[in-house]
Amino acid sequence: MLLASSLFLWACLPGVLSAAEPVIPVPPGSEVPGLPSLPRPIDLPLQSGAMPGNEDQAAAGSTLADNPALQPVAAQPVINQVVESTLSIAGMGQPAGLMLNNWQRQSGITFTLPSDSVVTAATLLLDVEVSPALMEGDAELHLMLNGQPLSQHLLNKQHKSKVTYKVAVPAAMVVARNNLSFSIKSSNDAAMQCEKGASDKYWVKVLPSSHLQLEGQVLNIGQNLGRFPRPFFDPQAMQSSVVNIVFGQAKRPEDVGAAAIVSSYLGILTRYNNLDFHVLQDALPEQNGIIFARPGEQIGELTLPQADGPTLQLIDNPLNPVYKLLLVMGNSSAEMRQAAYRLVSQPLPEKTPLLAVKPVTIPAHVAYDAPRWINTTHPVKFSELVADVDELTVNGVFHDAVRIPFRAAPDLFIWDGRNVPLQINYRFPTDSWIDENKSQLSATLNGTFLRNLPVNKSGLLELLWRKFGGDTRQESYSLPLPPYLIYGDNMLELYFSIVPKNGSSCNPADSDSIKSRIGPDSYIDLSKTYHFTELPNLSYYVGASFPFTRLADFSQTVLLLAEKPTINEIRTLLDLAARAGAATGSAISNVDIRFGLKGSEMDDPEYKGRDVLVVASLAQSAFYQRLLQDAPFAMDSDGLLTVKPQPMRERLQAYLKGNWQTQGIDADRYLSSLSDWRGFFSFRSAWDPQRVVVVASATDDEGLSKIYTDLKSLKINAGIRGDLAVITDQNGVNSFQVGAQFPSGELPWYLIFIWYASKHVVLLSLAGLVISVVLGLSLYVLLRRHAAKRLGRDAEDED
Repeated sequence: MLLASSLFLWACLPGVLSAAEPVIPVPPGSEVPGLPSLPRPIDLPLQSGAMPGNEDQAAAGSTLADNPALQPVAAQPVINQVVESTLSIAGMGQPAGLMLNNWQRQSGITFTLPSDSVVTAATLLLDVEVSPALMEGDAELHLMLNGQPLSQHLLNKQHKSKVTYKVAVPAAMVVARNNLSFSIKSSNDAAMQCEKGASDKYWVKVLPSSHLQLEGQVLNIGQNLGRFPRPFFDPQAMQSSVVNIVFGQAKRPEDVGAAAIVSSYLGILTRYNNLDFHVLQDALPEQNGIIFARPGEQIGELTLPQADGPTLQLIDNPLNPVYKLLLVMGNSSAEMRQAAYRLVSQPLPEKTPLLAVKPVTIPAHVAYDAPRWINTTHPVKFSELVADVDELTVNGVFHDAVRIPFRAAPDLFIWDGRNVPLQINYRFPTDSWIDENKSQLSATLNGTFLRNLPVNKSGLLELLWRKFGGDTRQESYSLPLPPYLIYGDNMLELYFSIVPKNGSSCNPADSDSIKSRIGPDSYIDLSKTYHFTELPNLSYYVGASFPFTRLADFSQTVLLLAEKPTINEIRTLLDLAARAGAATGSAISNVDIRFGLKGSEMDDPEYKGRDVLVVASLAQSAFYQRLLQDAPFAMDSDGLLTVKPQPMRERLQAYLKGNWQTQGIDADRYLSSLSDWRGFFSFRSAWDPQRVVVVASATDDEGLSKIYTDLKSLKINAGIRGDLAVITDQNGVNSFQVGAQFPSGELPWYLIFIWYASKHVVLLSLAGLVISVVLGLSLYVLLRRHAAKRLGRDAEDED
């Protein structure tokens, strides 16, 4: 009830608030039912300085009062900022909407809202589809919000199956976390419920296009570092969030590197893939923003304060003091990294606007230790994969599946013929009306059906034993998983299908008292797998930012931009950094960012043992001329990407290695037919042949900014593979395998031998033929000499 409490405090305790946090009242005419009328808006100038209860600000050496550039314009009033937003049912996590029928007459959805604004008006536009049979009776659709009745609608007065209801929602009922529930009420409930197989007859569907229109006002939260990442990003916001990132007049690698660290941390926090970045240079945002610059630097009309070391400081935005600016400052690359790492590594002190960062040693990660990746050294219990063990229990007859998500390193390898053990312990409810012969537990992984698990053990002996009253319940099953079904991001779904007996009472079907459980000690065992694969493979990158996330802190990665990167190139880099953080659950705290190629990188030890992620549009032609010197790709005279013709020697080598399906010619023809595209391409690194280079590119700078939106599409993600993925608005994604792949990872020596033999069948066949010929000729000569000796003749005389 955070927001309702805020409203109450504004109305009842205006004297508690200081001039630094002015009252932001609800506009006239928007009085909240049940609460006193709020005062009319009052514009007050915002005075910077110490906040009440934050006396340690002065002790921290704040320069807010001493630096005129940090003060708002003298005549600038506080703006009662009105914000509007829309949140659909699909955006609340129900892309297919909600279905209610005669056997499942109640359903609901939970949604959350940002905590740095107060809702002043709300309207629900409810799109529903009603079955003809339900419109013939007296059924009503009841809505409840947070346990309180919201509205009810007669369904028999509709003249068409699809209808939109406009529901006024009292603003006081909308809080930070909300539950919106729907139910069908009818005087004929018992008859509807007992009508078997009528779920296709009596139903109401809440369409995913239904949406909530919200209007509110931004709260002035004061200068408090302890609220980070708020107000710049609110993890509980379900709407799309844009974070403003600001750089000074000169874009420096250390500033972009610090911004990438913070971006990856924000990517960890996002739950709904709703994070994006807006990059500004030498200009202040109109709302909240994070500034990465050196102390004393001038950005727009703001002059940053002086600081002797890495510093974090929160100030009012001079353009609108309701919004805040977070200053991440340092005088060197090391200081910028220290400031960014302090921001993301641990909670910041409360009621503090200024923090002088003490330098610490940033810990280094080891391979495959990403917090969000499933452990591959021992079996992992389901209780470790869900946020709460209660998620493994479902109530009633109709319910959602038990969903168990897990992420895995995409280079997991297990030899053909072996499977991944999946142990499922489960327990069905026991009741006389349940048909145990038809009820079952369905298991699927990533949408692929695995198996139906019965209530009782099957078999003749078990059937006879059950006839005599014996216990034949099956409550555990070891399910072998084919390794190819496991991806970087996985979802195991277990659904209890409970079927009532024919002729049974229908009352239990509406009961929530029965429970079906998945045992928390169920497990998946990946301990027999290895980390081994072939690179380059772009599907690994879009799925888990691999191979860069092999070490989650990017300590073996170089992020490479052109010598003078554009705003869109930096924005794309920050978006991709956020995806890496979301994939691993770790900030890229040890990343190395470089601008441009100088031609001496072959002798640079910093490029040895590192993978390289490049973000640059093809407009950076001089940069690409150097980057692609030893790659299978090139740039033509018109600045377009092409595929180099494969020399005959390399083609023969590819054929001998069994690579019969290179698509260089097809890829080159496709690229030459396009005038506008974006996407990815990858190749073996010239700086280290055991590493790869992945390039995010587009024909122009504007197209590069579309890549992050493309990656939100499941269809495009699934279509990216090989070493070239070309995305267009007309054709979607087309992928090609242009260059040769190489093995990456570790296997026991005997598996390495078997793997090479399986991958190089032609070479193995030729080697076997050569060995057979040599052995055959040698044996022929020996046998001939032996025969000649036995007959007493000289073998040479016979010739």
